[in-house]
Amino acid sequence: MSQAVLISPEQLKQLQAGAEPFVLLDCGFDLFDPTVGEAAYRVAHLPGALYAHLDRDLSGPKTGRNGRHPLPDPAEFAITAGRWGIAPGVQVVAYDAQGGLFAARAWWLLRWLGHRDVRLLDGGVAAWCAGGGTMTDVPGQARARPPYPCTQPAMPTIDADTLLARLGQVTLFDARAAERFRGEVEPIDPVAGRIPGARLRFVKDNLRPDGRLKPAAQLREEFTALGAAGGQIVHQCGSGAASCFNLMAMMHAGFDAPTLYPGSWSEWCSDPARPIARG
Repeated sequence: MSQAVLISPEQLKQLQAGAEPFVLLDCGFDLFDPTVGEAAYRVAHLPGALYAHLDRDLSGPKTGRNGRHPLPDPAEFAITAGRWGIAPGVQVVAYDAQGGLFAARAWWLLRWLGHRDVRLLDGGVAAWCAGGGTMTDVPGQARARPPYPCTQPAMPTIDADTLLARLGQVTLFDARAAERFRGEVEPIDPVAGRIPGARLRFVKDNLRPDGRLKPAAQLREEFTALGAAGGQIVHQCGSGAASCFNLMAMMHAGFDAPTLYPGSWSEWCSDPARPIARG
């Protein structure tokens, strides 16, 4: 059964018109220039939105061996969520102008904390504007709360050593573009290639031409054709951000929550002892 992971622009307008508090997160970002998303937010964003920076808010400290966007410490992210005004029962909506590729990271992290009341704006900024939604340059104001009450992480993850030991036993999806998957080019990380046994599922293949997510039945058919049948399913990308969108698409299609490899290729290729495939 499809799981509720999306909200339409029309439903978001209803939220805005209601009396219940909710939190709106602008997650726009550019991997090649980390200042672009925040600069775009200052120019125009959805009314009331707060800005969530991938490096600063949605990732933890980098060591050079744990990938470009390691997961934040749960307790630290609980503080961030509380600062945004997020508490149990408070609806959260995340969006961006990149098809949801970065908003899905915020969606996943909040689910990881145990917060189920979080949705991705289907179609993002483009769909919002196409539906007559307005934009503003007035910064959103957070209703700060205590740190989010979290205990054990509520979404499954796998580390590099465990994944290495289980290669060939898990179904591993790589969300990067085909030329990066094949190791023909690598514009971001120092080594080109892929994790052996990975299957290509380019993250943008989840979208319709209008930038909205494909129907659940179509996504289920496509992932099943790629081998998502049984056993443990693991998602990775370059740094663990875009793979959250593939993971979210699978949950929209009715699959149980797959496993995220947070370090992804950027962590994997930092250790020359780990195997690499190309071609």
